[in-house]
Amino acid sequence: MMTGFLKMHGLGNDFVVVDERTHRHDLTPARIAALCDRHTGIGCDQFVTLRPACAEGADVFVRFFNADGSESGACGNASRCVADLVARESGRAQVGLQTRAGVLSATLVRPGVVTVDMGVPAQGWADVPLAEAMDTLHLPMAGDPAAVSMGNPHATFFLPAPDGMDPCVAGPELEHHPLFPQRANIGLAHVTSRGSMRLRVWERGSGLTRACGSGACAAVVNAVRRGLVDRTCTVEMDGGKLEITWRGDDGHVLMTGPATTSFTGTFSPEDYPR
Repeated sequence: MMTGFLKMHGLGNDFVVVDERTHRHDLTPARIAALCDRHTGIGCDQFVTLRPACAEGADVFVRFFNADGSESGACGNASRCVADLVARESGRAQVGLQTRAGVLSATLVRPGVVTVDMGVPAQGWADVPLAEAMDTLHLPMAGDPAAVSMGNPHATFFLPAPDGMDPCVAGPELEHHPLFPQRANIGLAHVTSRGSMRLRVWERGSGLTRACGSGACAAVVNAVRRGLVDRTCTVEMDGGKLEITWRGDDGHVLMTGPATTSFTGTFSPEDYPR
């Protein structure tokens, strides 16, 4: 049986989106990993499934999977893409996304541009999570990173130069550092002004991506906590820019950026290993 999919991306961070709201497909972690392979599958950074929502205020239940088939609690760029899709389907500018990290409210600013309320970042060591109690603003690691959870664990390193650390060299080891029992997304940030920074992210289970929405949110939160930037900041990544605001009144993080549909297609799950 053939399965339809959408190929979408946010700033080059690309996704295969499968609609399971009316029919479940046999998508095991091994099959998801095989479909994410850029040489022998469709190819993507993350795999996304849509199911009927069961939470108040939500239009759809969204699950995010890394390229290795492991599940992630959040994905900012994919959230914008799904919000854009649901907004176009419903004709409404406001939609709710049920995720493992809670219900996210999203607003269609204009066609192809979406703001997602990513919620309140978790700053406690057990919420990130880290392996033991410590100050999440200064982890006892070389490079003095800060940690926060945006529904998934992030560690941000602030570099004096934009290319001060190679994510492809440092990322794999840092992702699996003993301080991160669930692994971590590794952000390498260079602050360029009170309102801007340059960022590259090694994503757990997916590697270096052209953009990471939750990583951009985490980098701004950690930079604000250290007094490096203002609460509204432009984050420039390899694939383009996101506008991030960490509100001071309720602590919610807002992320605004593009959402693009590349193409549609079909695949047969039976052609991929279980």
